[in-house]
Amino acid sequence: MNILIMTSVTMMEVDDAILDRVREAAGDDAEITVTTSPGEAIEAAPDAEVIFGRIDERIFERAKKLRWVHASTAGADAYLFDAFKQSDVLLSGDKGLVGSHLAETAFGLLLAITRRIDQAILDGPDSWDHRVDYRRQEFELDGLTMGIVGFGGTGKAIAQRAAAFGMRCIAVDREPVAPTAEVPDVWQFDRLDELLAESDVIASGLPLTEETRELFDARAFELMKPTAVFVNVTRGEVYDGLALARAIEDGQIYAAGLDVAPEEPLPADHPLWTTKNVVMTPHTAGASQLRVGRNLDRFCRNLARFRAGEPLEGAIAKDLGY
Repeated sequence: MNILIMTSVTMMEVDDAILDRVREAAGDDAEITVTTSPGEAIEAAPDAEVIFGRIDERIFERAKKLRWVHASTAGADAYLFDAFKQSDVLLSGDKGLVGSHLAETAFGLLLAITRRIDQAILDGPDSWDHRVDYRRQEFELDGLTMGIVGFGGTGKAIAQRAAAFGMRCIAVDREPVAPTAEVPDVWQFDRLDELLAESDVIASGLPLTEETRELFDARAFELMKPTAVFVNVTRGEVYDGLALARAIEDGQIYAAGLDVAPEEPLPADHPLWTTKNVVMTPHTAGASQLRVGRNLDRFCRNLARFRAGEPLEGAIAKDLGY
């Protein structure tokens, strides 16, 4: 088996300990190549049967022996260009393993808004002159409703944290999803409008697919409460950035906490940069000191499954996009 491992923003280096673990899982006959640039990956692609990393059309075109890709990112959308999507090459990744740190960022953004931490930091020493204003704006999460759109790993992790803050949790998903302690009844997607109207905080746990692209549009924001906070730490293309800015400026919703943008990096002249009550981070929610280890564990388990012809953990249905 010829394995190509590519470094990335989520796996910045491959040391001897990682290589030893992969060799143990892959078997003595495995040949492992590590690349640190797209150019190196393109050169190594023709021999690769398995790739652990992020591929693009140039790499895939040269990888004639490729049978399986294990993604180094949770979202599948970047991999699903037509040639790969229509091929028989398997795709898996760390979906379901990134929810904890994405949910932490979601709550960091949310608390920055609800406790006016964002404004206090920006005001610096002058913040003491605005204490009364901050206190008038701050509100508590206890007793509010958290509505989660997309109840996968990230959605479940958000629900766990919301429940710990005393929030009531509701969720919708396009697939039948088993209930959890926090969400005893996961609604079907035809109840999305009901969720948007009922929730005090709306958190997106959605992947990017044709169905979810700009799902949160002007109509969706009109359905939300004027006090609602929209939070998104998964994929930026699932919301209309201009419609979101207008909704906040017009008082249709109250605020937004965003780690992802409809285009990245978000242009400096985009209205979201100057819209009141918008808190943004530059797509950093995916970072964790535990992420590489979790995904490497899964990749090694999947090597055994792949060799045995068994279903892969974290398998991605290319036709569905997740």
